[in-house]
Amino acid sequence: MRLFDLDRWSETYESLSRNKARSFLTAFGIFWGIFMLIFLMGGGQGFQRLMSRTFEGAAQNSCYVFPGETTIAYKGMQSQRTWQLDINDVERLKKKVSRLETVTPIIQQWSKTFQYDSKKANGTMRGVRSDYINIENPKIGYGRFINETDIIQKRKVCVIGKRIKEELFPDIENPCGRYIKLDSIYYRIVGVSKSNTNVGGGGNTSETAFIPFTTMQEIYHLGDNISFLTFTVKKGYTVAETQDEVGDIIKEAHLIAPNDKQAVFLFNIELMFQMVESLFDGMSFLVWMIGIGTLISGAIGVSNIMMVTIRERTIEIGIRRAIGAKPSDIVRQIMAESIILTILAGISGIFFAVLLLNGVEMIVSRTGLDINFQISFTLALVASLALAILGGLAGMAPSLRALSIKPIDAIRNE
Repeated sequence: MRLFDLDRWSETYESLSRNKARSFLTAFGIFWGIFMLIFLMGGGQGFQRLMSRTFEGAAQNSCYVFPGETTIAYKGMQSQRTWQLDINDVERLKKKVSRLETVTPIIQQWSKTFQYDSKKANGTMRGVRSDYINIENPKIGYGRFINETDIIQKRKVCVIGKRIKEELFPDIENPCGRYIKLDSIYYRIVGVSKSNTNVGGGGNTSETAFIPFTTMQEIYHLGDNISFLTFTVKKGYTVAETQDEVGDIIKEAHLIAPNDKQAVFLFNIELMFQMVESLFDGMSFLVWMIGIGTLISGAIGVSNIMMVTIRERTIEIGIRRAIGAKPSDIVRQIMAESIILTILAGISGIFFAVLLLNGVEMIVSRTGLDINFQISFTLALVASLALAILGGLAGMAPSLRALSIKPIDAIRNE
């Protein structure tokens, strides 16, 4: 069939429009299948991108260690005792656990108010060492991160998150070199982080100001106490096979019962990554099964409606055969009707799915979440090609049925 044969196209349109209600209901199965597939895929990919940004820069082989409350009396120490990690725990773990690659202490204070001129922003203050980038490597938009010189000299410098930057410096692109005030002390900005990482219970990096660990120790007279610590394991080892040994060493140092499960909390980032990955794999499989199942049922519906149409056009097909129509002409006509019905319904499903995803994205963006729900061009292209193939397959059985009609049988039936 020539692509620009207007007679053929007119004939195809006339055939499909003879029973508009039936054609519409048949096409709706294809429409709904591709609509659900694209919408669910777009939504799933959007949330996956959001989770990826949440974990961005975080070391997958890491674990956070937090102090809890004891539940068992041990060696003269009462139960329900609160305790604190200290800097000695970091050195102790480095010496005793050979599988550890990085161990670093963190001091954190919540609900801090940062000020620049008359502008204020609320966020978290986090004291870190220079090796913190091995645990959670922020994407630096301007300047640099905390370095070893800052630690040694106890400099009053900071790296601010992008949300703090937006609130304090809405009209200044690069605020590095300027000073912000925190608890009556001025800190010079040396870097701006663009990350949205939010793992380990430390809060979102976009709302965090990082300062040198030693500076925070000195200003707030914290001594050796720390808020929590975090570690990564060397290549070839897992957090799961290491965390129990870490917990036991810390319990022994702080006179905590070895069987006390609540006193030391270890947050395994490696396990969390695996769980999230499995979740999205399962969601993706389910979405594909729902979409493909619906599309197949829609294709069967198209095939059935074409079979009914063939029966209604028995005389027409018989006459065409009688006046010399080639079998290939009849097959092309039936296949064209099937493919066009499938493609039109499918493209409509893609269009409305993308339209709805765009609407959802606009609504969600007003809440402050930056989520891109749109599908990739590759997915849309693959879906369109699949629809064309599906339409062709749906038209095969009706085409074979049309070829089996003999002119004499068609006239006799009439």
